[in-house]
Amino acid sequence: MAQSLSDAHILVSMTYASRANPDVSAKDFNEILQQANENNAANGITGMLIFNKNYFLQTIEGPRAQINRLLYSLIADTRHHDLQIIETRELKHRDWAKWSMNYASPTPANAAIYLKYSTTLDFNPYLLSAEAANNLMHELSTQKSS
Repeated sequence: MAQSLSDAHILVSMTYASRANPDVSAKDFNEILQQANENNAANGITGMLIFNKNYFLQTIEGPRAQINRLLYSLIADTRHHDLQIIETRELKHRDWAKWSMNYASPTPANAAIYLKYSTTLDFNPYLLSAEAANNLMHELSTQKSS
């Protein structure tokens, strides 16, 4: 029991990419955002989510035990598949403390930012390094369009 209590004080960040299932609609995505905001706020999790029609790229941060629990539910979520962890690291402070779930989607105004970090003409988060994924999310958050 003492181990779980001490784990709660270890702050971690995890970034992952996944493929959206083709039948995920705008309504489904809005439900994902609403669910994430509610659940994350209740569990001390903050983060940033990028979505386009094909991919999710997300960083979540919080107590290690909570991030591990969330990872299990993300893996089981049928709205996406092929979840690949890009980076996991311990944190001294949160990068996304202001948001239970910040969000950005591709728009004409931020298209150049996506291209800046993409290795191909189409955005593919599986091809991003951990540093590029982090920089992309931070740059998009300053251009936040939603």
